[in-house]
Amino acid sequence: GIQNSEIGCVLRNQHEGGAELKVPPEARIPDRFLLYVPADGVAYRSEVRGRRNDRIGVKFTGTEPKPKRHKR
Repeated sequence: GIQNSEIGCVLRNQHEGGAELKVPPEARIPDRFLLYVPADGVAYRSEVRGRRNDRIGVKFTGTEPKPKRHKR
């Protein structure tokens, strides 16, 4: 299902409580999703707070361990 789809994005302005993402214009980003950040080795539970063109502002509501299907 749609839950397992992966969308590549560029992380901008990551801070403790959230981040700004740059996403492809055609990407359909749900209001709640898991954002996996390889550099941090964890996935952030994210809630969309605002959308503008190709930018999405998200709030982090928690973390989960690295998804199993990611090797790195």
